[in-house]
This record gives sequence, structure tokens and C-alpha cells, in this order.
Amino acid sequence: MSEQNKAMVRRLVEEVIGHGNFALIDEFVAANYVGHSSYPETNSREGHKQFFVALRRAFPDLQIIVEDQIAEGGKVVTRWTALGTHEGEFAGIPPTGNRIVMTGIDIDRIADGKLVECWTKSDDLGTLQQLGAIPAADRTG
Repeated sequence: MSEQNKAMVRRLVEEVIGHGNFALIDEFVAANYVGHSSYPETNSREGHKQFFVALRRAFPDLQIIVEDQIAEGGKVVTRWTALGTHEGEFAGIPPTGNRIVMTGIDIDRIADGKLVECWTKSDDLGTLQQLGAIPAADRTG
């Protein structure tokens, strides 16, 4: 079961986020899905979908690399790296043309073959710094 869960999560990450195949969200994400991240709009299945649509608009060349996956029982942990060019508004930030590299870890809970819950921790501060919305810390002093 763990290998099937890992394959489903990998498919969601690569195809939904990486390629914009948003129909898979309805297929693999439960109607009662709950998300936990710094983006509260991802708390529901529909919000999850809308967030990724907006993310793909902001970073149309978005690429997601699954670095590691560990699964046990109904949980899958995925360490990922996202790469993309900021060509549309993101989090209220107008397009900068900047190339970003974001890293994160998701802990997904699967039940009855569907994603029912996700905890995401990502480098939001680093992303905002790469977009110029927050100054990077001066580490020379």
C-alpha cells in the first residue's frame, strides 16, 4: 500500500503542479480534504485546485522535482524542489521575471486511495526574497 500511495502522491506533484493537469485533483483528492500550509486558501479541495491554477499562471514554466519520498501506512513524506520564472502575479507580487528555487516537505495522509490531508512546510521567506518582496539578510557583517 505504501508504494501505491507514494506513486499517487508523485503523480499529483508532477502532473498537477508540474504540468497543470488539474483534473487529477478531483480524481485523487478527497472532497473533505484539509490542507495545512502558510497559504490558507489551500485548506479545501477546491481551494487547493485554485491555488495551483494561480501558481501555474504566476510560474508558467514551473518544474517540480521529487527529491525523496518515504511512506508508512497511510502517510507519505515528500521532499521537493520547485523551479520557475515569475511571469505572473503571485501573492500580490507583480511579475518580476526572477527565477526562483523553492524547497519544501509535504506530509500527506491517504485514506481509501485519496489524499485527505496535507501538511506543507516550504521556504516561503526565501521565495519572497528571491522575488524581491523582502530584502535578503546581509550576512557579511
